[in-house]
Amino acid sequence: MSATHPLQGKVAFVQGGSRGIGAAIARRLAREGAAVALTYMASAERAEAVVADITAAGGQSIAIRADSADAAALQQAVRQAASHFGRLDILVNNAGVLAWGTTEDLSLEDFDRTLAINVRSVFVASQEAARHMQEGGRIINIGSTNADRMPVAGGAVYAMSKSALVGLVKGMARDLGPRGITVNNVQPGPVDTEMNPDAGESAEQLKALMALHRYGKAEEIAGFVAYLAGPEAGYVTGASLSIDGGFAA
Repeated sequence: MSATHPLQGKVAFVQGGSRGIGAAIARRLAREGAAVALTYMASAERAEAVVADITAAGGQSIAIRADSADAAALQQAVRQAASHFGRLDILVNNAGVLAWGTTEDLSLEDFDRTLAINVRSVFVASQEAARHMQEGGRIINIGSTNADRMPVAGGAVYAMSKSALVGLVKGMARDLGPRGITVNNVQPGPVDTEMNPDAGESAEQLKALMALHRYGKAEEIAGFVAYLAGPEAGYVTGASLSIDGGFAA
């Protein structure tokens, strides 16, 4: 470990790491010295592009196809990463879906899929990863500022799924604290990604709700995650930490 590579010798697993915030996290953790396994569902090409960027910069990375809604596939992906790199130190639960619809209109299928990916996959991956971690392990979930504030109609189930992580993190922090493993949520506000561009149709409405009046950058979220993954955050656990431009202020 060095000041410029604080994660040297560590292995990270990024659930949902092929694009957007997840890809930025994978690249940032690799830049700080970690070997990175990342999962993807739809696009092998995008996932391999992230791996190629990391290896071109001198890092180590692999991409594993795994549907986060499939518990067995996700467990196997975690085991594969730990076997490939010989250990597992950092888990980032980034996979998520946004099913938008009012209480009257949202389908039960969308409700179930939201819980399967946004909540159950976090527990499944964390449970399996904890079995491979030693003291100093890190579990970091990508939640949402909508756990604290949902200012428009249609987001009830999404907000509920992210609120569920707040309680899950508090409990897991207690369970894993005696082993020296920290567990935290990062709660972004609107972030400029392909799925939620800062020039999208609702962007100006959202910017008006923020103290900073701008979208966040994926790299800013990645920097926050890297801090929580690093040695300086060893006393932070059970926390849900907002990085939302003042959206929930």
